[in-house]
Amino acid sequence: MTNRMVPGLVQGASFRTGGMPPILMYHSVSPYQYDPHGVTMSPLRFQQQMRWLRRLGLRGVSVRDLLEARSRGKGRRLIGLTFDDGYADFAEHVLPVLIRHGFTATAFVVAGRLGGDNAWSVGAPRKALLTADEVRRVADAGIEIGSHGLRHVALSAAGDAELAAEIADSRDTLRSVSGQDVTGFCYPFGSMAPRVIEDVEDAGYDYACAIWPSEYTGRHALPRISVGDADSPARLWAKWLWSLAAWSYQGPGSARLGRAAVAIARYQPPDRGGVPAKPL
Repeated sequence: MTNRMVPGLVQGASFRTGGMPPILMYHSVSPYQYDPHGVTMSPLRFQQQMRWLRRLGLRGVSVRDLLEARSRGKGRRLIGLTFDDGYADFAEHVLPVLIRHGFTATAFVVAGRLGGDNAWSVGAPRKALLTADEVRRVADAGIEIGSHGLRHVALSAAGDAELAAEIADSRDTLRSVSGQDVTGFCYPFGSMAPRVIEDVEDAGYDYACAIWPSEYTGRHALPRISVGDADSPARLWAKWLWSLAAWSYQGPGSARLGRAAVAIARYQPPDRGGVPAKPL
């Protein structure tokens, strides 16, 4: 695995990712009052962000399509849209907006909890997850279905048998449900380790998404830009510019630029009881 790693920003290491593709990370999109983990975005804010992307001449696409386009040198105006956990509100509040703008996306679904809820999210309100029928409907609408494991557990702490099931069995389940060849994986909680990444790659996944840059950054640990309800178009623009610069530039000062990009992408204002922060 070592020869596949790209040095990243960990404990002061140099930040070198060789031009990672721009990918936004969403979770739930729905009206809400309380969100202790900052994973919920209001439908109004999401609509605003998608309108802004389109006005900039950008098109939101799945990670699969983004990587394929970039391999042909055609991805300059594309940006990846990802939605972790497979919340049921995707079908109601996300899909119609994507269709309206001519966008697609990748939905990373927890295969062993279809029709269940986010039981892993301790202290947060229960949220319904997509059912098998809803996953099929979303897939038929052109959304890429990726795996987020079987039960949403930290894979770096999983035993060998559990790890194999989380990676391989989840893929088999989602293939059967969606009718797609599931080629993308997303690490629950962003939990990675060399053996986890190796198992994901060995299982045949073409790519995998992480959360933050790390020493494992590469095709099977793609960093993403975390997007929250407080992100006005101006704030999202700042996050995107910093991330693109840091993940592409490899000259003097790139490590400092990388640290700034990660700090901006990580920062979320305190919870405001479901009211978006005042736009910049």
